[in-house]
Amino acid sequence: MAVEDKNNGVLLGKYELGRQLGHGTFAKVYHARNLQTGKSVAMKMVAKEKVIKVGMTDQIQREISVMKMVQHPNIVELHEVMASKSNIYFAMELVRGGELFSKIEKGRLREDAARSYFQQLISAVDFCHSRGVYHRDLKPENLLLDEEGNLKVTDFGLSAFSDHLRQDGLLHTTCGTPAYVAPEVIGKKGYDGAKADIWSCGVILYVLLAGFLPFQDDNIIAMYKKIYRGDFKCPPWFSSDARRLITKLLDPNPKTRITISKIMESSWYKKATPKKPKFQEEGFNLKCKGETLNAFHIISLSEGFDLSPLFEEKKREEKQEIRFATMKPAGAVVSKLEEVAKAVKFSVKKSGDESSLRLQGNENGRKGRLGISADIFAVTPAFLVVEVKKSSGDTLEYNQFCSKQLRPALKDIVWTSPADQSTQA
Repeated sequence: MAVEDKNNGVLLGKYELGRQLGHGTFAKVYHARNLQTGKSVAMKMVAKEKVIKVGMTDQIQREISVMKMVQHPNIVELHEVMASKSNIYFAMELVRGGELFSKIEKGRLREDAARSYFQQLISAVDFCHSRGVYHRDLKPENLLLDEEGNLKVTDFGLSAFSDHLRQDGLLHTTCGTPAYVAPEVIGKKGYDGAKADIWSCGVILYVLLAGFLPFQDDNIIAMYKKIYRGDFKCPPWFSSDARRLITKLLDPNPKTRITISKIMESSWYKKATPKKPKFQEEGFNLKCKGETLNAFHIISLSEGFDLSPLFEEKKREEKQEIRFATMKPAGAVVSKLEEVAKAVKFSVKKSGDESSLRLQGNENGRKGRLGISADIFAVTPAFLVVEVKKSSGDTLEYNQFCSKQLRPALKDIVWTSPADQSTQA
């Protein structure tokens, strides 16, 4: 920080600067206190040199203009903007509750909690649109919570005004976070900023209710194709009203996608909610090798093989594990695994109580012999969870084994919920 910015520990003669709260590529955020009012604020400091160097001057000006226009209870308030020779300072409302994203990491939300946050989000987005402002980067990381659990939309750095529209009445700048971006934005043929924001709201609502993204793929092109087709599936625990609303929000055709006025008229949206959102509390836990396998994980297996919920993706990649649920007895699972091992000429070692098996390849691969462990856990006497993971050898060879031999062989014993069966029928 330049000397002229701060004298005797006071920023620009007005704010006492405290600890750093966060930082990004071009900005740092500090806790600060207004010496005149005693009020705490979040002070965002942006280096002018960096802004000019990367051509972000227009973006900063846009963010300032937008935040001055959109004063709403569910939008982070901009108190004032100051500047020195070297920096630009945003004195903003201090939101102490953290990101909504960090709450979702703990598990999916109950529908009443998700509804409360979604109602506040829609209220804020509707207000922005009424002022001709389109956020274009709505995602849980840009939704903050205050101490009372109220939602606050932030980060208008990628927002656009209605005067940015071309003669065709559409925006043409591709921006946003890939998993939350609307299909028409990907298509680069121009898009309605309001419709694109509504799509992002739909993805957010899905994540709140499911705990993972509707469109996921390690390959971003494959993910874009899913988004472009609107290729997603609601988990079985979604209520019928929630399914209907999300299907209308995630309509890949912007012309037929639901509008905010229709969202507000929907039966799911209009239901009364408790004042303070409460997060999903699972009814039971299953200890699993030092981890806790809770009911959320069990339910997530209802569509067959676990598709690695979004917030466990990194951990799952490291462990290279597959979990699935079955209502077959442990003996039947063991027999199936033995059949697979026999077909590929793997040796098998199993525990006396048939709760675990070890499959070992007889030929050396790229990193030695492939070893696979399978552990069977009884949630109830009639409901089992099976965890399969690589214990040795090459990851690529393990993945090929899973896709070509293991998954097809186990398909008929993997449990599928009645809700999914009726959907597939």
